[in-house]
Amino acid sequence: MLDIELKVDEKEIRRLYLEKLDEHIEKIDKERTFWDTKELQRQTMLSWSTIQNEFFYDERFPKYKLGRKWMFPAKKTREFLLMWIEEQKRR
Repeated sequence: MLDIELKVDEKEIRRLYLEKLDEHIEKIDKERTFWDTKELQRQTMLSWSTIQNEFFYDERFPKYKLGRKWMFPAKKTREFLLMWIEEQKRR
């Protein structure tokens, strides 16, 4: 009879899983052209009132109103948010 012993590094498996998950999420995010207000809240992890108080009215923040709905170009919004968060640590 043949005995086989298999050792699994659970931390390494978790790390690989999270890395692949991040790659997949990034791919999906890049496929979106626009975000709506719910997606903006999800992406920033901020409430709508916090968004309005912190950067919504910043003239550099890219936004468009279509009827009653706000739309945000995903790429430009992401670029703005990265710039904005960097500015926050200087305050």
